[in-house]
Amino acid sequence: MNSATTAGAAVRPLNRGMITLSLMLATVMQTLDSTIANVALPHIQGSLSASQDQITWVLTSYIVATAIATPLAGWLSDRFGQKYVLISSVAGFVLSSMMCGLSTSLTQLVFARLLQGAFGATLIPLSQVILMEINPKEKQGAAMAMWGMGVMIGPILGPTLGGWLTENYDWRWVFFVNIPIGVVALYGMWRYIRHVPGIRRTRFDMFGFATLSIALGALQMLLDRGEQNDWFASLETWIEAILFALMSVYFIVHTLLRPAGKSFFDYRLLKNRNYFSGLVFIFIVGIVLLTPRALIPSFLQNMLNYEVMTAGFLTAPTGFGTMISMVIVGRLVGRVDVRFLLLSGFSITAFSLWQMSRYTLVVSQSDIVWPGVIQGIGIGLTFVPLSVATFATLAPEMRAEGTAIYSLMRNIGNSIGISLMQTLLVRNTQIMHASLAGSVNYANPVFHDPAIATFYNPATPAGLLALNAEITRQAAMIAYINDFWLMCLMALLVIPFLFLLRPMSKHAPANVEHVVME
Repeated sequence: MNSATTAGAAVRPLNRGMITLSLMLATVMQTLDSTIANVALPHIQGSLSASQDQITWVLTSYIVATAIATPLAGWLSDRFGQKYVLISSVAGFVLSSMMCGLSTSLTQLVFARLLQGAFGATLIPLSQVILMEINPKEKQGAAMAMWGMGVMIGPILGPTLGGWLTENYDWRWVFFVNIPIGVVALYGMWRYIRHVPGIRRTRFDMFGFATLSIALGALQMLLDRGEQNDWFASLETWIEAILFALMSVYFIVHTLLRPAGKSFFDYRLLKNRNYFSGLVFIFIVGIVLLTPRALIPSFLQNMLNYEVMTAGFLTAPTGFGTMISMVIVGRLVGRVDVRFLLLSGFSITAFSLWQMSRYTLVVSQSDIVWPGVIQGIGIGLTFVPLSVATFATLAPEMRAEGTAIYSLMRNIGNSIGISLMQTLLVRNTQIMHASLAGSVNYANPVFHDPAIATFYNPATPAGLLALNAEITRQAAMIAYINDFWLMCLMALLVIPFLFLLRPMSKHAPANVEHVVME
C-alpha cells in the first residue's frame, strides 16, 4: 500500500459496515453472473434460435472479457482512483445487464456479456484492496474471511436463483436481477467511500495489452466457431489461428524486449518455480474443476427433462461442498503439506467425475446431488492450498500483478474448457448417432416386439422420426459420458506433476487466502 493511499484511508470518515456491505453486494453481483445463466441456457437457446455449440458463447464471452480486463484494475485505480473506478464498473455492469435482458439476438446478448465481463473485472480485486485499507491489521483476516464467504454466495445462489427466475418469470430476469443489487451497491460506494486521487505512477503498456487481448479473443473465436465452420476447412478458422499465433509471438517478443517491470506482463514472475507451476495447475483447474458447472445444467434439462428450477436446486449443493471444504482446509494449511492437500483435491474431483461418467438416462436425483457435493469438496481442497503454494515464495511487491495473472489463467482455462467440452459433445453426438443408426434396421429382432414396432416403426414417417429422436438422445448421452471421462483422466494425469511444487515453509505467508476467490 502506498503512502498516499494510506493517508487517504486514515482521514476517510469510515463506516466500515456500509462500505463492506456495498463492496460485498458488488462482488456477489459479479460472481452471481458466472453461474446464474448456466441453468437458463436451454431457454435462451430456444428463445434466440441458437445451436448447442453457439449458446456457450453466452458463458465464454463473459469469462474471456473478465480475464482480459482483470489486469487493468491496478492501472485504472492508480490513474483515476479506486472510488471512481468502482462506481464506473458497477454502473457499467448494471447497464450491460439491462442490455443482456433486452437482447433479441444471440449477437446482441454476446456483445452485452462481453461488456458485463469487462466492467465486472475490477470489482473483486479493488474490493479486496479497499477492505484491507479500511480495517486495522488485526481485523484484516476476519474481514477477508467474511468477504470470501460473501463471494461464495454468488456461485451457490446462482443456479437456484437462475432456475426460479427463469421458471416463474423469464430468462431475461436472470440479468435484470442485477439492477436493484447494483443500484444499492452504487449508492453505498458513492456515499461512504471517500475518493483518493490516483497518483499516476505507472505507465500503461498498450501494445502488450492489445496483442494479448487480440490473441485471447482469436483463440476463443477459433474454439467457439471451429465446429460450426468445420474447423480448418473454413477460411475464418485459418484467419483466427494465424491471428492468435501472430499476436502471441508479438506479445512474447515485446514482453522479453521491454525492461523488467515496464511491460504489461512482468516475465520475472515465471522465474519463480512455485508460481509458474501454480499457473499451470490453475489453468488445468479451470478446465477440469469448473467446466462441469456448465455441462450439468444442460444435461439435466436436455437429457433428463428436468424443469429449470429443479436443475438449479440439484446443482446448488456443489457450492455448499466448496464452502465447507474451504473452511476445513483453511485450518489445515500450514499444518499439512499443501501437496498432500492438492493430491486429495484432485483425487476427490477425479472420483466425482468418475461417478458422473456412470450417469444414465434414468439416474436418480440423489445420484446427481452427491457427485456434485463431492466435486465441490474437491474444488475447495484444491483452490486454497494451490493459491497458498503459488504465492508462498513470491516477493510481496510482485503479488498484485501475480494475482491478476493467476486469475487470468484460471479464466482462460475455464473458457477453453467449456468450448472444448461443448465441441466434443456436439462432435461425439454426431459420431455416435452415425454409429448407432448404422446398426438399426428392420431385421433387428427388437422390432418384432409389437409395442416397440408400433411406436418406432421405421417404415412410417412418424415411427422414423421417433426412432431418430431416440437414437440422437442415446448418442448425446454417450457424448456426455465421454466428456466426463476425459475430465476425470485429466484430473488424474495432473497429479504426478504436483511434486514440482516445493514444500512450503512453515513461515510462509498466510495472507494469500483471498486469492482463492478471484
